[in-house]
Amino acid sequence: MIKYLLAYREMGELAKALGESMATQDSTTLVPKHIEWNRFENNYPNLFIPKVEEIDGSDVVFLANLEKPETIFEQLAIIHALPRYGVRSLTIVLPYFPTGTMERVDNEGQVATAMTLARLLSATPLTMNGPARIVIFDIHALPERFYFGDAVIPQLVSAIPLLKSRLVKFAEETDDPLAICFPDEGARKRFGNMFPGYPQIICDKIRDGNSRNVVIKEGDPRGYHVVIVDDLVISGGTTNECKKVLFANGAAAVSAYVTHPAFPQKSWKRFIERDPEGLNFSNFWITDSCPNTVSEIFSYNKHQGHGPFEVLSLVDPLLEMLS
Repeated sequence: MIKYLLAYREMGELAKALGESMATQDSTTLVPKHIEWNRFENNYPNLFIPKVEEIDGSDVVFLANLEKPETIFEQLAIIHALPRYGVRSLTIVLPYFPTGTMERVDNEGQVATAMTLARLLSATPLTMNGPARIVIFDIHALPERFYFGDAVIPQLVSAIPLLKSRLVKFAEETDDPLAICFPDEGARKRFGNMFPGYPQIICDKIRDGNSRNVVIKEGDPRGYHVVIVDDLVISGGTTNECKKVLFANGAAAVSAYVTHPAFPQKSWKRFIERDPEGLNFSNFWITDSCPNTVSEIFSYNKHQGHGPFEVLSLVDPLLEMLS
């Protein structure tokens, strides 16, 4: 079976790796399809799909990157055009759903932009085989699945199996037993049942006057190499405070994992710089769901290394899903 793979320009490396991995299989061939992402003089998108007739009647995968608000419109233009060019089926892969933290309204006047983005994606026209499939990794709030309309089929998947596979190998590299820590109750509810056999530690934020302090709510990190697990990191403040509390309560070492390393304004730098008290992360595992951030991290001060960061690529789970 032949499938065509189209990707936003910033997803080029992931698309290339995915195509090369798919080429080793007998059942499915993933053929890269080029898109010209140009701009007119007024900076509006000038888009072109060469030899677009090739995708008529074919299964198509579009690998999107919605990290930057200013690039969403041009990708939506391509997504909405593909069914009109006669594709048999369309799978839209959103490694990161960036409006995931803006999912609810607490005060009158607030706007749930997660709902808005879901509506825009739900306007994707039907393909020859029916609704497009939208695949999202570790969406921040599970109820957001129901923000999408009936014209598309959202599919929520997790990248946690990548971490679990890495921990099996990592257990052979460290002398300390491993434990899993969730920085809040929300993370525990989402991922707690995915780590059977590991001791678990749950942290929480307790309000103290005008400040909120991270404390250990459940579990004992003493003597363990503790791995903090969450879906998303923004500034990294909570992750950092969680690390300090774990060390203060006897953790032998601390590592971390997040599926989505959003890190606005280069906030990842705090994890590369050495802690003056020596309380450093041993490892910080991330995926390539946010390719702009990953590129920044690994191009920063190459001669000094990239600190604790290691990328666990989404190639394998995507390969399994698309085969």
